[in-house]
Amino acid sequence: MPKKSGGVGPRAVALVGPYGSGKTTLLESILSITGAVQRKGAIAQKNTVGDATPEARARQMSVEVNCATAKYLDETFTFLDCPGSIEFLADTLNVLPGIDAAVVVCEPEPAKIQMLQPYLKRLDDLNIPHFLFINKIDKASGAVRDLLGLLQSASDKPLLMRQIPIVESGRVKGFVDLALERAFQYAPHAESKVIELGGLAGEEKQARFAMLEKLADYDEHLMEELLSDREPPRDEVFADLSKELAEGAVVPVLLGSAEGDNGIRRLLKALRHEVPDVAVAANRIGIKADGEAVVQILKTYNGAHGKLSLARVLSGSLKDGGVLHGRDGDARIGGMFVLRGDAQSKLTEAKTGDTVALGRLEGVRTGDTLSSAKMALPKVHIEELPVVYGFAIETTDRKDEVKLTAAIHKLQEEDPSLHFKQDADLHEMALLGQGEIHLKVAVEKLQSKYGLKVATHPPKTPYKETIRKAAKQHGRHKRQSGGHGQFGDVHIEIRPLPRGTGFAFEDQIKGGVVPRQFIPSVEKGVVEYLKHGPLGFPVVDIGVALVDGSYHTVDSSDAAFQTAARVAMSEGMPNCAPVLLEPIMRVKIHVPNDATAKANQVVSGRRGQLMGYDARPGWKGWDSVEAQMPLSELHDLIIDLRSLTQGVGTYEMEFDHLAELSGKLAEQVVATHRVAA
Repeated sequence: MPKKSGGVGPRAVALVGPYGSGKTTLLESILSITGAVQRKGAIAQKNTVGDATPEARARQMSVEVNCATAKYLDETFTFLDCPGSIEFLADTLNVLPGIDAAVVVCEPEPAKIQMLQPYLKRLDDLNIPHFLFINKIDKASGAVRDLLGLLQSASDKPLLMRQIPIVESGRVKGFVDLALERAFQYAPHAESKVIELGGLAGEEKQARFAMLEKLADYDEHLMEELLSDREPPRDEVFADLSKELAEGAVVPVLLGSAEGDNGIRRLLKALRHEVPDVAVAANRIGIKADGEAVVQILKTYNGAHGKLSLARVLSGSLKDGGVLHGRDGDARIGGMFVLRGDAQSKLTEAKTGDTVALGRLEGVRTGDTLSSAKMALPKVHIEELPVVYGFAIETTDRKDEVKLTAAIHKLQEEDPSLHFKQDADLHEMALLGQGEIHLKVAVEKLQSKYGLKVATHPPKTPYKETIRKAAKQHGRHKRQSGGHGQFGDVHIEIRPLPRGTGFAFEDQIKGGVVPRQFIPSVEKGVVEYLKHGPLGFPVVDIGVALVDGSYHTVDSSDAAFQTAARVAMSEGMPNCAPVLLEPIMRVKIHVPNDATAKANQVVSGRRGQLMGYDARPGWKGWDSVEAQMPLSELHDLIIDLRSLTQGVGTYEMEFDHLAELSGKLAEQVVATHRVAA
C-alpha cells in the first residue's frame, strides 16, 4: 500500500458506536499490536487501559471517553474510545470537533443496525471522515454482504465495501482486500497470512468492480478507465480512497475481530494512509491561526491530582507554563501530559496534531477553543442534548449541602450534559441528564470521589391550584395585649381569572375606609396566602379585589392588615371551588418509524393526547410524534422509549399549559402532599 507523500503529523481517531459493539476491546487490540501495552487486557478481567474508573469496572461498560496515544509504523495516533451507551452520547459529541476521523464499530447482527444511526447521522452531518468496522466478524451468521445492504439504511453516505469475507464451514476465516487484490487468512492473535485467491478470484473481481464503480462516481478519470475496460493503477485507487474518505463522500467498510486481533492491522494501515491530517479538522471548524497555537478542549477530568483538560492542538505548538486565551478569560498551563487510560506521561511541549492533557486550566470548559495569542476564535458548535431524565437529590447529612453543590459543579465540568437545578418553590434539588444509568453513575462518583452520601427519589411535580367560582369574604384581625393592640379589617372579593393570567389585585377602596398606606399590606397578605391554597399548592389565575374595610387610628398596622388579608383568604378560598392544576407539556418523541405505533401507545397509556406525527427532518426512516402529556407522566418516559427502540429513541419537551386534574388522581395527589407536608 503506497504511503502518503508530504508527511502527516499526529492524528486523533474516535472509536464510536453502540454499547456492546466492542470498542474498548478494539482499543486494547490496537494498543497490544502497536506495542503500547505489554499485555492485552480484557473487560471481564477488569484490566483494560480504558474503563479504569470504579463505575466503568462495576458495569463493564464505558461511562466516559478513554484516551490512549500509541505509535504505529512511526506515526502517532491518539484513540478516543467513546462510551457506547446512548446515555453518555454527549461525551462523543464533545470530542467530534477535534478529531480527524472516526471508526464506527458495529456487530454483524441485522437486529442491531438501528443502534448505529445516532452515530452515523452526526458524523455525516458534520462531514467527519469515518470508517465502519464490522467487529466480531468471526461470530457472524448469515451472508456478510447481505448485511451491507441493511447497514446502508443507517447511513446517509454510501458505504464502500473494502473487504469481502472468506467463509469456511459457515464461519469467517479471513478476508479479501479489494484494493490490494490479496486474500488473507486470520491467525489467532497474530498478523493475517497471505493466501492464494484460488476459487475466490471471480467473486473478488466482481466485488472490486463494484467498489471501483462507487469510487468512480466522484472521479471522472476512473470512470473513463472502467468504461474502457482498463484496470486503474493501484496507486490511483488508493489515492481515490484517501480523497473520498477525506471529503466525506464514502464510508469504507472493513471487517475484523478485536477479540482475536484479526483485521486490526488492516484497519491501522487504512488509518495511517487515508486519514487526513489535523489541518482538515482545523479548517472544518474555521480555525485559521497563522502559526499561533490553537487548541480545542475535548474533555475535562477531575481526579486526585486536580483538573486535566484533554486538548487537541489544531495548530502551532504549546509549552508547559504557557498562557492560553479564550473567550471567557486566560489560563496558564500547569502541566502537560500524554494519556494512556489513567496513566500519564509528562511532556514539555506539544506540537500541531498532538492530543494532550493540560493541567489546571481553571475556568476552561469542555468545548472551549483557546489560543496562545489574543485573537478572534470561532465558537465551535457542539450539539446539546435535551434532558430526558431526572431525580431529586439530597444529602443524608444536611451539613453536606454546600459540599454537594461544589461536587456537582466538578461533575458538570467533566460532563456538561449533567444539569443541576435548585427549586425554591418545591424545596428540592434535582439532578437531570440523559437517563437512569447516567445519573446513577453521577451519584456513585459523588460518593467515590467526594465522599458524599446522598439519597434520591423521583422529582416532585409542580402542581398548582385555582378556583372555579367567585366568593366574598370578610377578614378581621384584632388583638389586645396591653399597650398598642393589633387591628386590621378587610372585605375582599375573590374571582377566577382565565387560565394563564396569573394573579391580579385591585384596589376598590373609597372614602379612605382603609388608609392608603395599608393597601399594599393587604396585597402582601393575599400574595403570602397564595403560596399554599386550600389544597396545599400555589394558587394561580385568581383575582382579588379589596372592596371595603375599617381601621383603628392607634392599633392598625401593616402587619395587622397583612394578617387580616390572610384570614380573609383562608376562610374565603374553600368556598371558591378550588381545583388542582397539573402542568401539561408539549412533547416531541423521536423514534425509528417501525416503533411509531408503539410510541403512540405509550403516549396514550400515560394520559397523553396525540397531536399527530410526521417524518423526522433529516433522519431517514425516523418519525417525530407530537403530543401533549402531563409532566407527572414523563419521569421515566425515556426508559419506555429506549426499550422500544434498542436505546435510540428520545424526546424533547416544553411547558404548554396548566390543566385541571380531578377525580381519584387529584385526591391521591392532595393526600400524598398533605402527608409529606
